[in-house]
Amino acid sequence: MLATAPVSDHLASLAFVPVRQRIDQPQIADVAAHVRSRLRASRLKSDLTPGARIAVAVGSRGIARLEEIVRATLATLQELGAAPFVVAAMGSHGGATPAGQRELLASYGISEERLGVPVRTDMEVVELGRNSWDEPVWWDRNAFGADGVICVARIKSHTDFTGPMESGIAKMLVIGLGKREGAATHHRYGLRGLRDMIPASLEVVLAKSRFLLGLAIVENARDEPAFIETVDFEELLTTEPRLLEQARRLAGRLPFDRLDLLVVGELGKNYSGTGMDVHVLGRYLVETQPETPRPAITRIVVLDLAAESHGNAVGLGLADLTTARLLAQRDEQKTLTNYLTSCFLLRAKTPIALPTDRDAIAMGVQTCWQPRNELLRAAIIPNTLELQELWVTPALADPQHPGLEILGPPAPLPFTPDGWLNQEALFPQSTRGKRNRGQALGAGPSPRG
Repeated sequence: MLATAPVSDHLASLAFVPVRQRIDQPQIADVAAHVRSRLRASRLKSDLTPGARIAVAVGSRGIARLEEIVRATLATLQELGAAPFVVAAMGSHGGATPAGQRELLASYGISEERLGVPVRTDMEVVELGRNSWDEPVWWDRNAFGADGVICVARIKSHTDFTGPMESGIAKMLVIGLGKREGAATHHRYGLRGLRDMIPASLEVVLAKSRFLLGLAIVENARDEPAFIETVDFEELLTTEPRLLEQARRLAGRLPFDRLDLLVVGELGKNYSGTGMDVHVLGRYLVETQPETPRPAITRIVVLDLAAESHGNAVGLGLADLTTARLLAQRDEQKTLTNYLTSCFLLRAKTPIALPTDRDAIAMGVQTCWQPRNELLRAAIIPNTLELQELWVTPALADPQHPGLEILGPPAPLPFTPDGWLNQEALFPQSTRGKRNRGQALGAGPSPRG
């Protein structure tokens, strides 16, 4: 829906303050060396036979240093005498097509050209058996035919359900390697299919496949690897819940419990499976389930779609307001496939769209139930993954806030004459800032209009 109603200029006298969250968390200094050390200390050295074809399952979105981690995994396997290859493990993402999943993996640096090994994105599956729900358990045919499978996965809170195992190795084994059929089987049951059926299907996978171990990544609030561990298949059911608790403690969050307005620079599958992380927004939109009380955000505005999302605008429905530019960049088929496979349709609504960033932000200010600018509690973030630096209104820029460092004085937002927010100036170290800085240096044309 494109809004045509006049927008009052509530931004004329509104300034924002740059702030940084104080984050003191562990971080792995040499990721590649750490991965090699962990893999060499695992059971692989004794389990692998010369020439063994090992499938390395890759698919989690937005993992920091993913190419570096996968490259070190492949190199270690080769040093141990194996013949590794990559297999896509991302369920129905990428439009549920081999080409779409190959394109997604390549955007993360996972390609045959960069890694020097085969990358299999075929969508064919085999049935491993039936779980205790009497539902089929599907598995990628290439992984099933390998001599062994290693799963590279980030452990984190899921955006749809809560349980002892959420996003991680277990889900990638069941739904990621289950391809479209596996994703559809579980999502048809809604929350129960994710929270309760995944463990039942996992029992079949562990019994009927050649899964060897998982390489589990836990990231800190700066979106960097804090811990990387190998998880043997016998230890998965006890180790993944422990790692999930670590991930929850380290996860990035907004430093405020209540906001009148939150402006998100861009959404994308590279930032969250739901485009925008529902744990950051405090807005879940899951049928039959209550919303969490904190953070409480009255109005959410999202301005743009990340190029790395390849047109998939899933999660747009979590916002109240957006821009005509974002709607124009949305790939309807990819987005619809993701929504319908997930069966979470409350999130599929289209928010009100305004012609420009300035219009959308101004309408957010106008409708957020706080008419006095001096009291307005508003924040701007580049996306819901990179939360260390943000811009806030003076009402939130409290020098006594224990978790915040104020970086400069209040300033008006930098808009172009056409009304577009200069996000690169606000967040030069963000994914968007680095992406567009690279394009400016000759890395290719900008995908932005």
